[in-house]
Amino acid sequence: MRRVIGWTLAVAAVLAGAWFGRKVPFAEQWPMYEGLRTTAAIIFGVIGAWLAIIYPERLKLSFKPANHTGPKETGVGQLFSPVVNSTLILGAILVIGVAAPIAKKYPMPFDIEWCRGISYGVLVALTLFQLWTVLLTLVPASTIKSFVDHEDGAKRALESLTVLNQKPKP
Repeated sequence: MRRVIGWTLAVAAVLAGAWFGRKVPFAEQWPMYEGLRTTAAIIFGVIGAWLAIIYPERLKLSFKPANHTGPKETGVGQLFSPVVNSTLILGAILVIGVAAPIAKKYPMPFDIEWCRGISYGVLVALTLFQLWTVLLTLVPASTIKSFVDHEDGAKRALESLTVLNQKPKP
């Protein structure tokens, strides 16, 4: 149910962005695209650093010829989703950056306001996708925190048992 509500809100936001964005010239939209591109690039770098720090051996193995029958399950998959998402966002923005100046030079088959609206709708969609990607980057940190908390709890439990066993019996 939450998924349906989330998608409904996202579609409503994109449609509202497209409707109200009709009045926003592309020159005012482009800095927002650039900010989105920068954010996607930063996430790409951060996740790359996470991979290099957390899974250096797994990264080395990834580039060696496979000699096993199937892939081993690791937490690396949690890191690849934000990388793929950021790559898609960067790709879309790069294509828009190339296509927009060309599109400005030729007459459109429909009103320029609709072009602006479509552009702004795409901007809203990419922004929401980037927001989701930013949230996904927290998953590895949450996993590490949970693991550390579990290890700390186990250590405290072991220490409390050790203290209980060391007390003299009356």
